[in-house]
Amino acid sequence: MAKLELTNINKTYSSKVVPVKDISLSVDDDEFLTLLGPSGCGKSTTLRLIAGLEEPTRGKITIGNVDVTNTRPGDRNIAMVFQSYALYPHLTVYENLCSGLKLKKTPAAEIRQRVAQAAEVLGLDANLMNRKPGQLSGGQRQRVAVGRALVRRPDVFLLDEPLSNLDALLRERVRADIKQIFAAQKVPVVYVTHDQTEAMTLSTKVAVLNNGYVQQLDPPERIYSHPANQFVAGFVGSPQMNLLTLPCQERYAMLGDCKINLPENMVTVPPQIVLGIRPESVRIPQPEDLQIVGGKVFLREHLGMHNLVSVKVDSSLGEDITVRVLLPTDQNWSETNITLALPPQSIHWFDVQTGDALFRNKGS
Repeated sequence: MAKLELTNINKTYSSKVVPVKDISLSVDDDEFLTLLGPSGCGKSTTLRLIAGLEEPTRGKITIGNVDVTNTRPGDRNIAMVFQSYALYPHLTVYENLCSGLKLKKTPAAEIRQRVAQAAEVLGLDANLMNRKPGQLSGGQRQRVAVGRALVRRPDVFLLDEPLSNLDALLRERVRADIKQIFAAQKVPVVYVTHDQTEAMTLSTKVAVLNNGYVQQLDPPERIYSHPANQFVAGFVGSPQMNLLTLPCQERYAMLGDCKINLPENMVTVPPQIVLGIRPESVRIPQPEDLQIVGGKVFLREHLGMHNLVSVKVDSSLGEDITVRVLLPTDQNWSETNITLALPPQSIHWFDVQTGDALFRNKGS
C-alpha cells in the first residue's frame, strides 16, 4: 500500500497568479481526504499536481516513499475520475472499463476478472456492458467512470468533482455508493469538491483551501465544531454561521443591549472581537440561560423540519445587527418580538485583525 505525501508544494504561473502556496499534507491507506473550498482556491490545481498533469514550481510529491514529483502521469499508478466522466463515446461500457488495462497490455483473462469484479461492486448489470455512454443515464455513466478507475488497482485514487453533473437526488445516492466503494479499496483517496455536504459525509479528513493555502486540515467533525479561523467558520455549515463583529466593554462583548461574557482566560480585552455562533445553536431561552438577546423577526424561511428565522437585535444605539436562528417548525415563538439564548459553550471567538480562532481548545 502507498502513502501519498505533499511537501511544501507551490505552483506559480506568474507573479500575480499563484494558485497553490506551500501546501503540505499526507494521505494514508484507508484515508479519504477531501480538498474543499470555493472556486479559484487551488483545489483542482493541487489534484492536477498529484496526477502529474501540472508540474510544481517548488516542493515534492511522494507515493509510497517514492519521489514522483517529475514522474510522467502514466508512470504514477494513479487513477483519476473526472467531472466530465471522460468516457470514450464510441466504445461500449465493457470496452471503456478495460481500455486502460489494454494499454498496459494486461492479459485478457485478468482483464475479464477485473472488469467482472468492478461491475459487481458498482452494480453494473450484464445488459449494460454492450451499451455505449450515450445510451446510459448520468448515474450509470458516473459508475462506469468510477469502474474504469477501480479496475486499474492504483496506488492512489483522485476524484475531481465527480458528482457535480448529477441532479440532487441522484447525487445523494451516488455519494453513498462512493463512500462504500472507496472505503473497501484500502488506498489513499483524494476528492475535490466545493460542496461541503460531500466533504463532510465522505471524508475521514478535510483540507479547507482558500487563496492557495490550507486553512485547516482536520477530521470533518472538528472542521465543523472547531473552525480554525473565520473563513472556515463561514464557509463550512449551512445555514452559515452567524459572525458578528462586536465592541468590547470590560469583560463583555456587547451584542446590541446584551452583555455576552468574554472567555475567562482572555488576558487582554480587545476593542472589538468577532463572535461566531451557528443558527442551530441559538435557541429559545430555557430556565438556565443567562445570556438573553431580544430582537424583532423580519424574515422567516421554511426549510421543512425547521424555520430559519432572521432577527434584528434590539440596540439602544440603533446598530443594525442580524442574528439567524434555526427553530423546529413545531416550536412556538413570537412572529414579531422574540428573545433568544446564546449558550456560552456554542460560541466561537475570532480575532478581528487576523480572523484566527481564539481559544481553540474549547470543548475538546
